[in-house]
Amino acid sequence: MKKYLSLVIFVMFSCSEKNDINFDFTTKFEKSNGIETATYQETINYYKALEKTFKSIKVDSFGTTDSGFPLHLVTLNPDAEFNFRTIAKDKRIILINNGIHPGESDGIDATMMLFRDLANGTIKMPKNVVLTTIPIYNIGGSLNRNNTTRTNQNGPLEYGFRGNARNYDLNRDFIKSDTKNAKTFAEIFHTVNPDVFIDNHVSNGADYQYTLTHLFTQHNKLGGELGIYLNDQLMPKLEQSLNNKDWIITPYVNVFNRTPESGFSQFFDSPRYSTGYTTLFNCLGMMVETHMLKPYQQRVEGAYELMASMLQIVDNDSEVIKDLRNKQAISYNAGDFYPLNWELDTTKSSILNFKGFEAENITSTVTGLPRLKYNSSKPFEKEVVYKNYFKPSDSVAIPKAYVIPQGWHDVIELLEINHVELNRFKTDTIIEVESYRITDYKTRTSAYEGHYSHYNTKVEVFNKQINFRKGDYYIETKQNAVRYLLETLEPKAVDSFFNWNFFDTILQQKEGFSPYVWEDKIIELFAQNPRLQIAFNMKKSLEPDFAKNWYAQLDWLHKQSDFYEKAHMQYPVYRIN
Repeated sequence: MKKYLSLVIFVMFSCSEKNDINFDFTTKFEKSNGIETATYQETINYYKALEKTFKSIKVDSFGTTDSGFPLHLVTLNPDAEFNFRTIAKDKRIILINNGIHPGESDGIDATMMLFRDLANGTIKMPKNVVLTTIPIYNIGGSLNRNNTTRTNQNGPLEYGFRGNARNYDLNRDFIKSDTKNAKTFAEIFHTVNPDVFIDNHVSNGADYQYTLTHLFTQHNKLGGELGIYLNDQLMPKLEQSLNNKDWIITPYVNVFNRTPESGFSQFFDSPRYSTGYTTLFNCLGMMVETHMLKPYQQRVEGAYELMASMLQIVDNDSEVIKDLRNKQAISYNAGDFYPLNWELDTTKSSILNFKGFEAENITSTVTGLPRLKYNSSKPFEKEVVYKNYFKPSDSVAIPKAYVIPQGWHDVIELLEINHVELNRFKTDTIIEVESYRITDYKTRTSAYEGHYSHYNTKVEVFNKQINFRKGDYYIETKQNAVRYLLETLEPKAVDSFFNWNFFDTILQQKEGFSPYVWEDKIIELFAQNPRLQIAFNMKKSLEPDFAKNWYAQLDWLHKQSDFYEKAHMQYPVYRIN
């Protein structure tokens, strides 16, 4: 790709409805000899100029973001067809997301050049693929330019900031959607319905010889024949294509402050992350992770070549990908078990011929304590164990439907944004449902992306009849969004709406008792229910701490009575089996 750095493209064009405009399509990256990245406005202006020049390119804007600007979607289709439902009949769609962390700007510049070179014929546009991109997703972070916050990174000269306009890390927001960015992304994603999703990043971690690393969505979690294809076909084909271009690539090196030689595991992308989210709709997702310490020019060139290779692979495998996605979409049925949580499968692994640098622990001149130091003058190639297989640690039977009372409007809004098919009761309705009661959970003690999230959630299950009101929501699972429903509405799922605090009001008891009043009522209760008194006496005899705590005794008895409020710890999403 180095030939493009000296190439100056000066295009003269006219449109029947526009004045003649001159635009130099040499990017800021190229003009600066590979040391600068385009600003947000330069990037958008560039794509709008491409749209005015080439009938194959269309620029759309969607919704809004926390910065107040809309998100843009740029589409490249030589057929000049921009209806995505029509496109999907014959072609596969790739969606490239750039600037989710605007300091990691490699993909921004690489994608600008890729669109230009495909549009003007410098490289051939595959016939079975339509290419789309969100030029810069984190607009607020892109506008917040600086040259210091990427401490570990080798260029460009200036770049954006990781946090968005409200200081959210957008690559932790896809499920909870606290930001306008995430809600607008969902609108774009479901409009485009991409077959392949690429999110461009720059790595942190160890030092090694590679400029390029890939982080595909975890193949066991993607599941089915689609997951097998990703691991056994798509990933090796990408590695081989890049190797043929003299670009070496390896899986993302998932280590921190230690060397990779001892082995490392695949990064697990739960639905809070971009590729974890897109997986819920059976999309083949990957992150590109260029290496932070390599020169900026080299990183952008590598990102360009990777995306060009992916275009060709998707073109060749167009019908295979279409068939596998269609099969996967209808493979989740009521009664089947769906994995909610995962753990490393220690019985399986892969071997990488890893190209790294020798490292040693030396005495720090700053702290006087041992520190890690890589020596780039001592490259090596060694076999390294790569743990890239996961197995379910918890699962749940897929229900026929969920029922959600209409009062939980913030949850309903996210379901609607994600194109979940919803039905509403037309009259008050009594239904036998499976119900969850939250029995235990842990809560983070430090704030994380605007939340003190829960984990290790446990529930007890029981059946009951509930009178639902006219307007409450009945949601069948036999639909395209079934995986999204399971990952958000099952409280034990790692990124469930419960674990992201959407239902925290049920965790607080709203009504209580005055001890001096409740003491007298307990005497009446014992007279009516002798078995309760027997259970109470037994609990005191078996639990010394309980026997010494008068309030715990009164509270326990209150919770066994009809006076105890039914809403406390009652999960307000119900299952129909």
